Amino acid sequence: MGKDELKKNLGLVPALALVIGIVIGAGVFFKPTAVFTATGAPGLGLIAWILGGVITIAGGLTAAEVSAAIPKTGGMIAYLEETYGDMWSFLLGWAQTIIYFPANVAALAIIFGTQAASLLGMSDSAIVPIAIIVSVFLIIMNLFGSKTGGVIQTVSTICKLIPLIAIIIIGLINGNGGTVRLLPMVAQNHPIATSLGSALVATMFAYDGWINVGAIAGEMKNPKRDLPIAIVGGLSLVMAVYLLINVAYLFVLPASALAATKTPAAAVANVIFGQAGGKIITIGILISVFGTINGYVLTGMRVPYAMAVENKLPGSKWLAKLTPNSKVPVNSGILLGIISIILIFSGKFDQLTDLLIFVIWIFYVMTFFAVFVLRKKRPDMERPYKVPGYPIVPIIAILGGLYIIFNTLFTQPLNAGLGLGVTLIGLPVYMARKNKFTRNNED
Repeated sequence: MGKDELKKNLGLVPALALVIGIVIGAGVFFKPTAVFTATGAPGLGLIAWILGGVITIAGGLTAAEVSAAIPKTGGMIAYLEETYGDMWSFLLGWAQTIIYFPANVAALAIIFGTQAASLLGMSDSAIVPIAIIVSVFLIIMNLFGSKTGGVIQTVSTICKLIPLIAIIIIGLINGNGGTVRLLPMVAQNHPIATSLGSALVATMFAYDGWINVGAIAGEMKNPKRDLPIAIVGGLSLVMAVYLLINVAYLFVLPASALAATKTPAAAVANVIFGQAGGKIITIGILISVFGTINGYVLTGMRVPYAMAVENKLPGSKWLAKLTPNSKVPVNSGILLGIISIILIFSGKFDQLTDLLIFVIWIFYVMTFFAVFVLRKKRPDMERPYKVPGYPIVPIIAILGGLYIIFNTLFTQPLNAGLGLGVTLIGLPVYMARKNKFTRNNED
């Protein structure tokens, strides 16, 4: 069977590294702008980072039960298909193909262009061209094979740790803000509920990506034991790093200054390291963002390919085409590139990230709720791992997700409507093609 052909050679350490590597990307360096703009005060901003971590860990603990019980390659798509049926797994795959992965690539490419233009002293008009060049370059590089993409990922993961560690250590030691910079808790004219909600959406982009580790369950030596540990352990470490670096930011610059700059990490680096040292840190940040884009390109081009192999998408024969030598889904990569470039022209990093977070969290909540559904529908299902604190922990994850979704609906109705509209376009596509689906027999 297809699943048995996968080499089960991944242990706990690579899975743990993958969670940390996927999650720590551009958000930690650039989302403080959106967080402290939304809250207007450092205290509420830090609460948003903490709350985002708590919701994500609760989600990780909850989703881990589903991923351990359904250790199939495909991750969340497999979970939704097993729990709710073909239609919901199709809509997730559709949303990932049309919104989630292209918007991630576009948003990260925009922030790469913003950082590069700032470093080189170029005007804002250079941001979009740089963003398009870097995204096209990485798609081309990934067409040479997954090994090439893997090398880029490894180098960038190492490089991303350098600016993180440097800013945390030097910022905390030499920063002169102290506790004064951590106050006040709430700013005037910033309603707590909506301000915290908007900041939370921003932090969730920085925490996003953790669930994608479930996609490699079929290649893990012991996914039922190691996958939950990797998700929870990795997210706990990420949360600690995010809190430390945001406190370091606030020790160096006030929340108002962080909200006023498009490149908060670089601004902090310039203060504590000087202009020359700040540029070196900025280069490290650029490499980190470069690697994060690469990660989304590498995984993103495989989603439409996997759907096309089962004849689920219009033009499936074209999308399922592989390169002759490297066996990479070339046309699925081209599709990802085209949609990403269209989104890049918006030039709006925060709008794109809020859009993709809104859409993907609808499916995250469904994954969390799947714990309740499967326990009722399939009580005899083998569950080597069960979420601790059931049902409280899953309820925390679900309520947190619903808060993110409804806050976006109320505070950004056009953005939410666009996300829902594009996702729901998948319904008529599903209805038109459901009788043409073929099965990979990967169970």
